[in-house]
Amino acid sequence: MQLHKVDRVDSISPEDFRDQYYTPMKPLVITNLSKQWPAYQKWNWDFFKSIVGNVEVGLYNNIKSDAYTPINTADDYMKFGDYIDMVRKGPAEWRIFLFNIFEHAPQITADFEWPEDLMKGFVKRYPMLFVGGKGSITHMHFDIDLSHIMHTQFGGRKRVLLFPFEEQHKLYRKPWEVLSFVNFEHYFDDCNNKLEIDRFPALKLAKGYEVILDHGDTLFMPAGYWHHMEYLDSGFAMSLRALQTSLTGKLKGAWYLLGMRNIDTLMKKTAPEWWFNLKKEKTFKAANKELETFAP
Repeated sequence: MQLHKVDRVDSISPEDFRDQYYTPMKPLVITNLSKQWPAYQKWNWDFFKSIVGNVEVGLYNNIKSDAYTPINTADDYMKFGDYIDMVRKGPAEWRIFLFNIFEHAPQITADFEWPEDLMKGFVKRYPMLFVGGKGSITHMHFDIDLSHIMHTQFGGRKRVLLFPFEEQHKLYRKPWEVLSFVNFEHYFDDCNNKLEIDRFPALKLAKGYEVILDHGDTLFMPAGYWHHMEYLDSGFAMSLRALQTSLTGKLKGAWYLLGMRNIDTLMKKTAPEWWFNLKKEKTFKAANKELETFAP
């Protein structure tokens, strides 16, 4: 893989953000965007436990999905307060995915500001919280609705690996899904060949970015960007989603969300092995075409 560091700025003008990052679809970390929000100081484990500790949440482990697993299916359930107690004690490879804490505690929407000076189209009904214990993994995927994301890290550090949507075949994307066949867990540990380059040779051609997010860092992820995240410490983050401005982008996101996902779920229920093998065949055919195209 050919990886670059994500650009970092303390702040940025709307014009520079649009011209240098939003329009060219390039990721960026803004370090001071959240530091004026009440949430920057206020949001911590004790605060969340006090307001939503009794809410039951879905938990996700580090195991990659198989031929039978519909997208976004929880592996277990637990009260949020009990989960907080668990991750506080040390490594806990469980995470909470797409938790709309604001449905249960709408008053905390006053603790942050929507960065509408930078971009429009925010879906204000769905700010989402992502929580993980130290060692938990969010496996490589792209967001199914193809929204732009402002992802702000609170507490703890998180390593993020990013690729533009166009790198999908080099990443061995599963057709009709938003996931990769490759397990990127501890991808940076080259000594053990974690990425199985011999099995997935097109990965060598993939061009992307990597970054470590700390408390208060806001990562702009352009629409469709692939991302893999590893929690270096127990922590949480909030994602603010903004629809693409183009009609084509909106329609493609709607198709993925309402059409592609439902078809894939149906096929996983009715013919999982055949469906899995068909997708695998198509995936490697597309990856081999990339290798042929870019061969020296």
